[in-house]
Amino acid sequence: MATGKKIGYARVSTDEQHLDMQLTALKGCGCEAICFDKGISGARMDRPALKQALDLLGAGDTLVVWRLDRLGRSLTHLAKIMGNLNKRKVHVMSLTEYIDTQSSSGRFTFHMLAALAEFERGLISERTRAGMAAARERGSRIGRPKALTDVTIAELDNLLQDNSPAQVAEKLNVHQSTLRRYIRDDGESQ
Repeated sequence: MATGKKIGYARVSTDEQHLDMQLTALKGCGCEAICFDKGISGARMDRPALKQALDLLGAGDTLVVWRLDRLGRSLTHLAKIMGNLNKRKVHVMSLTEYIDTQSSSGRFTFHMLAALAEFERGLISERTRAGMAAARERGSRIGRPKALTDVTIAELDNLLQDNSPAQVAEKLNVHQSTLRRYIRDDGESQ
């Protein structure tokens, strides 16, 4: 059983949604304070009320949410938040999923969520690598576009005859270090 205080957190994604059901449930379980974000997506990391709730929590306290999806939208995001709370010795309680990290089954559920989040990260990474490999096979360029076009690179020698590298960089709207990467040691373009 919790020895610290209970802090509630509620969230709705749009201003048209209502917090009533969440707030009633959080009050009913004895939360000392309830922080809520209205009209803010759970995918956003900068949620003012969540930050406020997290700042109120100390070791032995419990963050109470109506449902885990109010805390984080993705499994990875949720596991990260819960992992940080676990390090701070703060418990998490979800009222509708009956998860309480103070109990053995709640801790087990937390560890399963963390494992699933790691699995999800691995799948995303594999799909990203496969997509990039397929794009390379199709001849697509991966990454940031070149700062200088092939035509501009071909004109570098002429530009450098009448201008300093700093002036050329300014004319081409690139940083001097970018220009230097295209210039050989002897002052000629590559």
